[in-house]
Amino acid sequence: MRAPNPTVLVVGATGRFAGLVVPELVRRNATVRGLIRDPASAEKARRLGAPEVVIGNLRDPQSLEDAVEGVDGVFHIGPAFAPDEAAMGVAMVEAAARAGVRKFVLSSVIQPTNMRLKNHASKVPVEDALYSTNMEYTILHPANFMQNIAAAWPSVVRDGVFSEPFPKTAKLARVDYRDVAEVAAIALTEARLSYATLELCAGMHSREEIVSMMGEELGRPISAGEQTFGEWAANARLPYDDRQLQLLAKVHDHYAKYGLGGNSLTLRCALGREPRSLRSFIRELALQSAQIA
Repeated sequence: MRAPNPTVLVVGATGRFAGLVVPELVRRNATVRGLIRDPASAEKARRLGAPEVVIGNLRDPQSLEDAVEGVDGVFHIGPAFAPDEAAMGVAMVEAAARAGVRKFVLSSVIQPTNMRLKNHASKVPVEDALYSTNMEYTILHPANFMQNIAAAWPSVVRDGVFSEPFPKTAKLARVDYRDVAEVAAIALTEARLSYATLELCAGMHSREEIVSMMGEELGRPISAGEQTFGEWAANARLPYDDRQLQLLAKVHDHYAKYGLGGNSLTLRCALGREPRSLRSFIRELALQSAQIA
């Protein structure tokens, strides 16, 4: 059953990933209230489809109280590798519960109970907080985002090499965050995903398999490079401090030893269709490159 025209607060509505949730909600007749930190981003939030914009900070409890007032649902995704990510998430859950919010969707991470990885473990207190509320929660466990490949695409086209700081044979579960956004929007506007915890994965691929797809779509060979973490991070120009980079390095160490497992069954069921494949994602990138050229 579809909720009629709910108002949904989207945390970080202009971000790379939350920004994908906004149009999916609009498509389902939800009114989006975007929570952003920088007033200069307000117009971008409106262009994405958020007619209501509130300026706030996840570290400011009063701004959270103001942001959730009168909304039916909340979509929350925490800032990756922030030292207080868990505290910020719990604060948002508690503010929403006090305000009588009906639905709460948390974009968590695949394998959150992998306590060796702090960016995974930081999601657990937020999930735990949801269990002690009366809100209809839906917890999303997305795999590694395909959009991370898009960030490396210009160098792939330029140099003919796709590099990551772990062995080219390691298989990682990946997902197109547009599919995650669609599941989030379904959960916030319908009842069928209430109280569900959903592993969201489209498939597992090694870098050897990925460069094969890239080569076929570009019409020329692409090789699988292997860089040290330091080399890779320098080329990626990540907006992280030294502490955050150390945490990310541990994630890639884990990938090197164990890969990242995931199963597509849940995503397929939640969407009611086949998920976007990594092949189709790479094809889109190749077509965009051809149009630019």
